[in-house]
Amino acid sequence: MKKNNHICIGSIGKPRGLKGEFFLNSFCNPPENILNYINDILINDQKLKLDYIKKSNTKFHSKIKDINDLDKVKEYTNTKIYISSDNLPVLPPDELYWHELIGMLVIDINEKEILGIVDGLNNFGANDCLIVKPTKKSIDNKERLIPYIKETFIQSVDKEKKLVNVNWKSDY
Repeated sequence: MKKNNHICIGSIGKPRGLKGEFFLNSFCNPPENILNYINDILINDQKLKLDYIKKSNTKFHSKIKDINDLDKVKEYTNTKIYISSDNLPVLPPDELYWHELIGMLVIDINEKEILGIVDGLNNFGANDCLIVKPTKKSIDNKERLIPYIKETFIQSVDKEKKLVNVNWKSDY
């Protein structure tokens, strides 16, 4: 999800055709947001020059500048693509990007106990979930999945203190 100050926004999929095109897997939400970053894409800390990103139906396809054959583009299959976090739009104060939650301390507001730190986020269909890993100061050694539903389970997020207050007892 995050590598240094780089944010993973997608990956290079299987080749498409014979002239160096490939399917582009967008991790953006909505997926079309990947179109905003055509000039900012990085692979292994190096800028990747794309000729274009096109959307056809629900899929995206793209082409790397100066790669015009199938065998050469196959070398990039499954490679993650990143942008610098500096290229993300500034959000209003009450919003945050998912990658900002990584590493935040998670505390249950009922029992005032440390449940762990946010290790990642995932969507299992119904809603997004925080993946909370235990730390040495946690109440126990259980990994937790806490649905990211504001006011029900997520009570508050403090970006400055790197703290997520949840309504999630340790025995859930």
